Amino acid sequence: QLQLVESGGGLVQPGGSLRLSCAASGFTSDYYAIGWFRQAPGVEREGVSCISIRDGSTWYRDTVKGRFTISRDNAKGMVYLQMNSLKPEETAVYFCAADITSDHCSHYVSEYDYWGQGTQVTVSS
Repeated sequence: QLQLVESGGGLVQPGGSLRLSCAASGFTSDYYAIGWFRQAPGVEREGVSCISIRDGSTWYRDTVKGRFTISRDNAKGMVYLQMNSLKPEETAVYFCAADITSDHCSHYVSEYDYWGQGTQVTVSS
């Protein structure tokens, strides 16, 4: 059974940093991609970053480029999202998701088949 579990959310001041973790279990090959998405109240879920587990290629939303870094540890089944210089408008529930039909990264919600339960990130002073 494929399962994704996020951790690492919390309350941080503007300009601060957090590292989110996504533990992926049940995957029998590296032919898939992991995406990070976020959803604020009343707003559509949006892609933040994604990574191909097979070749490590990545994608970032324009507004997070240079501040967020996605990485993977295939041996541990982990994907991380390092978030620096956080802004109040980035307050949201952050989700990781798996696209098991492609090893290429996508930022479209509809491409993803499995989702974690989400972790709250609050950026506030």
